[in-house]
Amino acid sequence: MTHQVTSLWPLMMPVARQGVDTYCTESARGVRITFSDGREVLCGTSGLWNCILGYGNDAIAHAVHQALLDASYLSTYRYENAYARRAADALIAVAGSEHFGRVIFSTSGGAANDLTMKLVRHHFALRGEHDRKAVVGLEGGWHGLTFGAAALTSGDLGNRVYGIDRRLVTHVPPNEPEKLQRLLERHRGRIAAVVVEPVMGTPALELTDAYVSALLRLRKEHNFLLVADEVTTGFWRVGPFFASQAWPEPPDIMVTSKGLTNGTMASSAVIVSHSVADSFVHSESVLVHGETQAGTPVASAAILATLEEMHRLDAAALSSRLADRLDDELAALVSELPEVTSASGRGCLRAIMIRRANGRDLTEAEVADLVTAVREEGAIVHPGPSCIQILPALIYSPEDTSLLFSAIRAGIKRNLR
Repeated sequence: MTHQVTSLWPLMMPVARQGVDTYCTESARGVRITFSDGREVLCGTSGLWNCILGYGNDAIAHAVHQALLDASYLSTYRYENAYARRAADALIAVAGSEHFGRVIFSTSGGAANDLTMKLVRHHFALRGEHDRKAVVGLEGGWHGLTFGAAALTSGDLGNRVYGIDRRLVTHVPPNEPEKLQRLLERHRGRIAAVVVEPVMGTPALELTDAYVSALLRLRKEHNFLLVADEVTTGFWRVGPFFASQAWPEPPDIMVTSKGLTNGTMASSAVIVSHSVADSFVHSESVLVHGETQAGTPVASAAILATLEEMHRLDAAALSSRLADRLDDELAALVSELPEVTSASGRGCLRAIMIRRANGRDLTEAEVADLVTAVREEGAIVHPGPSCIQILPALIYSPEDTSLLFSAIRAGIKRNLR
């Protein structure tokens, strides 16, 4: 690999790959990305899972352009702006206005999860329940890399080095309700919220119907707030507009980002139920949180345009058809390649579980090598624990889907045989 001298310090990239044109992107359109070395590659991950309608959507670009001309910057810090009002109304409409009432804008999924932890603790303080500060996440869950979100994210993310504080955060295994129940009973009156991803992004693990039913039952019994982190699962990624809309009862709070602006703006949103928001309204309390770029006109215009494009393109139908094609391709892959042991996930959020011929799980380095091999065969996939993950844009054609799996097949054969 030829390295260039560059001032850029990229995120989460090994030093050996920094400054290498093979890993530097130049442009993107539709579902393809062009790299600085001249290669055009099929994107199987929707960017960082966020460009759910593909790259370079004209309607979203035009809406952003117009907002830049009309209101280049207006904040939601001690002020409101009309763009943010309209975007909040639109999100409440798709989330369900009978249950949800307010939207707080943020700038990333991680920042929104930080905000959510402040929100739930403040909510209970207003009710006089000052001991309710603990937040429960799921083992294997991913919620971001800001300080609060890193604490909520399972696993070691440099916790000792960075001083990540987990004194008020704990984790339980997914789909094992009895362990959550024991925790709640042991710390009765101290758990403020349980935060779950309806389909855990790594490695595309679905929460079972039985587990969701148990969560709802335990919420009623122990009075914690249930938070659905839909940063990845929203915007028709796994079925309904928001995955938790398939639950028998809605969560108290939803967190969304990723597809919110089709990847065009740094934006996220915390969608809050009437009951939680009313505790602040009735007490006239101010949530102590602020972000300079939260809910700007440009971000709000992108949100509105993304929602309009999803309606125009019938994103629900696109998602359903693509999910069916993924079902077929994944079944064929599992039956064809002995290295592929299974597939997990739902809708357009999938993981392909892979092992060595001797049954050994792949190491992190081996997964990285496999991702590289697939990319050299013409497609970008995402690494996971002994798996590769695919999250194609909803606009994938049947031909795109075939090309993605051809690259995956070739990469596995090339790398693992």
